[in-house]
Amino acid sequence: MNIIELLLKELNEETEKTRQMLERVPNDRYDWQPHVKSMTIRRLATHIADLPNWIALTLTTNELDFATADWKEEVINNTDELLDCFDRSVQNGQAHLKKATEEELQKGWTMRSGKQIYVQATKYEFIRLTFGQMIHHRAQMGVFLRLLNIPIPGPYGPSADEMELAMQA
Repeated sequence: MNIIELLLKELNEETEKTRQMLERVPNDRYDWQPHVKSMTIRRLATHIADLPNWIALTLTTNELDFATADWKEEVINNTDELLDCFDRSVQNGQAHLKKATEEELQKGWTMRSGKQIYVQATKYEFIRLTFGQMIHHRAQMGVFLRLLNIPIPGPYGPSADEMELAMQA
């Protein structure tokens, strides 16, 4: 397998796990947040749903400068909209990866806000960082849902909720 095939495989695997978590977001809790310094569920879920778009952004640009860019995520108001946004984002990421070349993946990419540089990496490294962000924020969503007593799916094996259901069966 080449690098692009491996990235597509990983994206597909993480997409399924992420979608299962996003499906659990309750429509009546979009403005809830566990702490004043935390994101709302709406903000966190929207960010998770948008992350696969960052693959396309990375492959079609050399940088993202928050000081000058017009990067905006969709306004999401319910779980149907959230899943639609996520599905479109994944399709966009997949389409751009399928068209990419190994040479493109070695080019540099920067995330900044004006003169402050947050990340400087190859496009390959930034795509891998994007996958890491999707996994990180998915876990964060799991904590949010757990605090709301909403059963969560296990991404790499059964969750405590799924184990509990299996014991009851």
